[in-house]
Amino acid sequence: MNEELGITIGTAARAAREHLGLTQAEVAERIGLVHPVYSRLERGKMLPSVPSLYRLCQELRVSPETLLGLTPAGEVRKGAKKQSPREDGDAPDLRRLLHLARKLDAEKLDALLHVASALAR
Repeated sequence: MNEELGITIGTAARAAREHLGLTQAEVAERIGLVHPVYSRLERGKMLPSVPSLYRLCQELRVSPETLLGLTPAGEVRKGAKKQSPREDGDAPDLRRLLHLARKLDAEKLDALLHVASALAR
């Protein structure tokens, strides 16, 4: 394994995950890995497969170039438009809540809606 590449991918993945306000367990679940394997990836102890790298880029909303360390820090890829926070999605807590809500059955989702409605008043 190329240790330098592993560290580059792991460091970029951790930074992107923390920026989104996600836990390692949440990202691992979303990309189809078990938590200990994802943890090894972030620590640079393993390289992801190509399908895992693809899913990781999608979930963390980063380009493969960024994860592979091919883009200088702060540089936006040609043709990529910078998104406002509203276009980029909701705040990390709202995205996390939405992710959890999608796992609920109809009865629990209805209860969550009542609680949220009451809190919003």
